[in-house]
Formats: sequence, structure tokens, C-alpha cells
Amino acid sequence: MAVLLELENVKANYGAFRALKGVSIAFEDGQRTGIFGHNGSGKSTLLRCCVGAHRELSGRVTFAGNGVAPGAVHRNVKLGIGFVPQGHNVFTDLSVEQNLRIAGLMQENADLATVYELFPVLRARRRQLAGTMSGGEQQMIAFGMALMTRPRILLLDEPTTGLAPVLANMVLETVDRVSKAMSIGLVLVEQNVPRTLRFVDRAIIMKMGRVISDGPSRELLDKRDLWEWF
Repeated sequence: MAVLLELENVKANYGAFRALKGVSIAFEDGQRTGIFGHNGSGKSTLLRCCVGAHRELSGRVTFAGNGVAPGAVHRNVKLGIGFVPQGHNVFTDLSVEQNLRIAGLMQENADLATVYELFPVLRARRRQLAGTMSGGEQQMIAFGMALMTRPRILLLDEPTTGLAPVLANMVLETVDRVSKAMSIGLVLVEQNVPRTLRFVDRAIIMKMGRVISDGPSRELLDKRDLWEWF
């Protein structure tokens, strides 16, 4: 598979604090990758750099041969990068359908059929205010909004945070189904390693702003004690 998204010697700061310390990594077209590590390891910052949501960085980020410009998320999403930040990130005072249509404006995409086919509950409740729906349902709206931008890769930052185990499994199963149905690559940041490994092909572990392990997810699944990595 061809490289789709690549970071070359990326260093990212929050003031004097360096969150990423020279990260070089490539994601192939259609690949499904999980990124793991303790809080503060640099996982979310890496995703933000991938879509240009973090300004204080050096190095180079490219997507399909195009430079990803820091601070220009709107432009970068148009390249084909879908991004779902941590939290539900929906317009709570608007209906489900209004949320989806607003997201589609970025690519002049008014076709809701695909999203509704993948998420029948959103079709059934399309006129309901997003803020009145459950946490898991709001995550579905956020996924649907990202899909309305017609991405080639989907970056998800801890989509199961705050959800009960049953809902968390439902969210990951939905992500898995969407990725397969639409042939979209995934970069998934998650805290629950064993649960997430079932849905990805590649596993990256970060610690203190660096990548300390990168390999097939099955290698981590076979380990009896994952704590040695953290």
C-alpha cells in the first residue's frame, strides 16, 4: 500500500513543554492503526499535528503528497483528512440532520444517504436536537459529520472516553464497520489497549513524546502482560 499520511521529524510544543520529540512515522492508504500510551505521552498532539490543529511545531507533515499546513484545519480536511477530536463535538442546539449538512458544506456534499445507511438511528432521529441524544449517539453524529467531508483517512481521538463498556464496544464496532464499508483508513487513539487491538492492524505505543513500539497489533494481543510497555 502507498503512504498516505506522513510525519517527518515532527517536534511539537505547548509553550516551553515539548509534547513530541522528533516523531517520524508514516500511515499507509487503508491502514488501521491504534495509538496507545499514558496521558501526556503525545498521542492526541500527534493527531492534532496530522490535521494541522496544532500550530507550534517543526518538521514536516504531508498527506497524499500535499503539505499539511499548521493552523489551517479547514484546508487540510479538504485534502481528505477526517478528524473527530476528543469529546462529542456536535452542535447541541441543532438537529442531527443540520449537524450533518453543516459538515457536508466543506466538500459541497449534500448526500446524507450513505451516513443514514451506516447509522440507521440517525435517520430515524434526524430531526432531534443533537444535545438531547446519548453520548454514544452523539459520537455517531460526530463520525457522520467526519464522513460528510469524504475523508480518505479518519483520525479519532479517544472516541470511547466517558462511555460505559457496552457503549464503548458499540462505538468501536461502528468505527470498524464504517472503515470496512467505505475503505477508509483509521488512526485511532485510545486508552483501553486490549479492547482496541481487536479493531486495528497496527499498534503504536508512545511514551514521553516518542514512539517506543510500532508493529502488528497481533504482537501486542499475544503478550500476557501489557504493563511492561507503559
